[in-house]
Amino acid sequence: MSEEIVRIKGTKAGLQLLFAAGATYAAIEADIREKLAAGSGFFCRGTVMHALAGSLPEEEMEKLRRLFHENGVIFSVSRAHFTPPADVQQPTPAQEAVQAALPQAAAGEEATQMVVVNRTLRGGQEVRTKSSVLVCGNVNPGAQIIAGGSIDIRGTCRGMVHAGAYGNQEAFVIADCLVPTQIRIADLIARAPDKATVASERPTRPERASIKDGQIVIEPIER
Repeated sequence: MSEEIVRIKGTKAGLQLLFAAGATYAAIEADIREKLAAGSGFFCRGTVMHALAGSLPEEEMEKLRRLFHENGVIFSVSRAHFTPPADVQQPTPAQEAVQAALPQAAAGEEATQMVVVNRTLRGGQEVRTKSSVLVCGNVNPGAQIIAGGSIDIRGTCRGMVHAGAYGNQEAFVIADCLVPTQIRIADLIARAPDKATVASERPTRPERASIKDGQIVIEPIER
């Protein structure tokens, strides 16, 4: 097959995987594993990747999700495209009432879209979604993110973050500087150490929080 098996298309909202027509899943997985092993910049830890629903059968998409998860890459399946970048405003009482009336995702339900926020979240602002979330900015104290999938913050996280909010224990949180007031993954809760409030002792490299052996573990990663 002369056409590249897996191509990566850059969009305003993230990176999209494109598969060559007629390529088998075995060929697609082998090509992705080669790229991962080669340390391709497209697959560095914390990168957000997505593929359009229907481009592969659901069971094969799930295999890819697990493969990317093992390598610290956020993978989601979108029905069309990512949610367009948008400012997140503090909800009004009427909006909160509407939100409360919405049906909740079932435990373990897979996120099908990526919500992208191209700004800093200030105190009092909230992002609540069944999907994964990418924030291109900071999450300030008093702000919070509640996501059904994983959370990637390209900045400093000082607010409250809850990944896997509907029971997904494979979800994780990544930030360039991870010093949240509270971090939750599925039904587990952790706090950043008190020493992290001292500027000289804050993380100097990106970190990822995930569940290991029944507890939230925070580890340094490479972007």
